[in-house]
Amino acid sequence: MKKKNLLYSLYSAAFIGMCLVPSALMPFVKADDSKEKRKAADAPKLTDEDGKLNFGFFQDFEKYFSDHFAFRQQLVTADGRIKTAVFGTSPNKNVIAGKDGWLYYGETLDDYLHINTLSDRSIENIRHNLDMMYDYCTEKGIQFVFTVAPNKNSVYSQYMPSHYVPSGQPGNYERLAKNLAGSPYWVDMKLTLQNTTSGVPLYHKTDTHWNNMGAYVGHARLMTALNMDSCPAGTSWYTKNNDRLGDLAAMIYPAEDAKDTQVHNDYQFTYRYRGAFHRLDDMSIRTVCDGKEGNLKMFRDSYGEAILPYMAECFGNAEFSRFVPYDLYSVADGAVIIEIVERNMEDLQKYAPIMLAPEADISGFAPASYSGGDITAKMEMNGGMTHIFGELPEEFFGEGFTEIYVTSGGTSFRAFNCFEDKLLGREDEVSDRGFSLYLPPEQSPTDGIITITAVSSGGQAVSADIQL
Repeated sequence: MKKKNLLYSLYSAAFIGMCLVPSALMPFVKADDSKEKRKAADAPKLTDEDGKLNFGFFQDFEKYFSDHFAFRQQLVTADGRIKTAVFGTSPNKNVIAGKDGWLYYGETLDDYLHINTLSDRSIENIRHNLDMMYDYCTEKGIQFVFTVAPNKNSVYSQYMPSHYVPSGQPGNYERLAKNLAGSPYWVDMKLTLQNTTSGVPLYHKTDTHWNNMGAYVGHARLMTALNMDSCPAGTSWYTKNNDRLGDLAAMIYPAEDAKDTQVHNDYQFTYRYRGAFHRLDDMSIRTVCDGKEGNLKMFRDSYGEAILPYMAECFGNAEFSRFVPYDLYSVADGAVIIEIVERNMEDLQKYAPIMLAPEADISGFAPASYSGGDITAKMEMNGGMTHIFGELPEEFFGEGFTEIYVTSGGTSFRAFNCFEDKLLGREDEVSDRGFSLYLPPEQSPTDGIITITAVSSGGQAVSADIQL
């Protein structure tokens, strides 16, 4: 009996000791939480910012311990490997475990399933906003090209889990592509990638983005839209190496140096960076390329990182910007490219580009007067221009597409159909009833009064005087 009790005691002591190891070693074993694309919880404090006792201390401590206990990343990695290999599932809601080792970004699932789509009015708004940008650039002699970088599961759907079945209805990309068909500035990148045959996939298996080959295919298509040659020509230059750390793999296997296949080339690029350069995800990157002509301003997101070298090699001067809103006002000549990833398409009806609003003649309309008090309209100064933005009630919107005009000082201007969620203190909200525009300083409403007129393609016209 004594021997049996001793074994129980030793077993209990070993079990308790193993449970105490993560806590005891926590001060000495640190992990890089940046791999998991999230911010770890801060250490709890006994008092809050006002010096009062923090009654949430123990909840804060629990969160802190969960993020910082020793060997956390090793245990997360083991959990990830077991779940993806044995059960075909992901331990992280931001990662979808697909077939044959393919991983997908969780935020693209609605796009893949074609659910929770934008309203028809939102799609019309985006088309209107792009048309306005195209008209503005064209009038200044600037080439304008727009494209959407497809989500990975839009191009490689065959590796998605079988239990995810698309709704059968057209998704946001398909609806916008149909709306933009025939537009002089539209580049259907999804169609381009789907119709491309290459010796390697165009996207990484364990990363959100396209690889260098996919970026080159995208670059070549954009250059065709600009009536220019791509750099380099052809695709016989590539080699493959397993040296890409996939961002999705890092989120569920953080303790591993999980490498993915990347495509490389031996082309000798001649462009160089102008000014400060740190990484390809810098908010603004400027390049020069001796012997090349033309200027490029490319508004891009993370998909623009892989495409940057090819574009930079083709222009004498180029700037690659991640700033939003898009600053078109600073572009004087050359070409403008806007690239946005499919999952963020709704942003095209959120942030109006910085440019002077075009004047409009609305004298031919006889709008009905609206006297309701539920109109949101605000004004602020931005770079010497007057930014007016807000949201209109449903009564302003009739059948078909509705265009919004703002009259200030006797002059009317076309507005972007954009809902400035952050400026209105409603971040992450989506509305298809927003408006936004920039006026020259001399047209700023000195008395704070503007007239908003909405005219629908169905013939309805409504206006209201607003005190800002």
